[in-house]
Amino acid sequence: MDYILETRQLTKSFGNKIAVDHVDMHVKKGDIYGLIGKNGAGKTTIMRMMLSLCFPTSGEIYMFGENSVAKSNIRIGSLIEAPGIYKNYSAYDNLKAFCVLYGIDDSVIEPVLRIVGLADTGAKKAGQFSLGMKQRLGIAISLLAEPEIIILDEPVNGLDPAGIKDVRDLIIKLNREKGVTFIISSHLLDELAKMVTKYGIIHNGRLMEELDAEELERRGRHQMFITTSDPQKSANLLSQLIPPQDISIDNNRVIIEAHFENSAQFNKLLVENGIWVSSLELKSESAEDYFMYMTGGTR
Repeated sequence: MDYILETRQLTKSFGNKIAVDHVDMHVKKGDIYGLIGKNGAGKTTIMRMMLSLCFPTSGEIYMFGENSVAKSNIRIGSLIEAPGIYKNYSAYDNLKAFCVLYGIDDSVIEPVLRIVGLADTGAKKAGQFSLGMKQRLGIAISLLAEPEIIILDEPVNGLDPAGIKDVRDLIIKLNREKGVTFIISSHLLDELAKMVTKYGIIHNGRLMEELDAEELERRGRHQMFITTSDPQKSANLLSQLIPPQDISIDNNRVIIEAHFENSAQFNKLLVENGIWVSSLELKSESAEDYFMYMTGGTR
């Protein structure tokens, strides 16, 4: 499969400390890819390497099929940490300054301001903007060159609920209407869950797992533990009713992902086939519980 962005064994060390440890990321065109992990997990370092703000100790980054980040940078927008804006300039003048810097015609300014909802700010100085407005202005700057990928580091950190919603709605709008691919880092899983299509879970510099939004929700939702006299036979029988990939065996227990509504049917099938069921236990957890487990917590 072709990816718009891919890392291969990407590693970054600072002295004896490994900040990013052999990371293999896979981002498809049109993804809103959420890079989630606790503070200090390595998220920002990965993004900085993607933008040539620091360089890998080893490993490779492929963008648009090329092993050259520098050539691809014009097709990438970014907002890393605080937006770099001129506080004494209006939103329009900020974008005009960056148009000059990027060598872009300033005819793109008005459409970009409309997209991010800042077209009516007039002469108001950016230093007087709310934090959410400043974030939207930062995203507007990243949009000037019509990038195919936008990389955002903790874009809703510190925002009030209204500001969070504004930024989230803008990301979804740009993704759906403009086809922009996003890579977004955060430790706020609840907020990412409202917009992300694919996750990368990072812990202590290592990419623990990549999975789409539906899979994360499914894993976090339900598990059924059935203790039987013959786990292997039980699993074979149950695979007639549900997908085999939803069934696993742990010692004398059959573990089933989801399918709570079929518990009575499972029990009946096993008993009718001469299998003793000594216990059937249902457990529920949230997607956040699963994330905590993957980043060093317990189940």
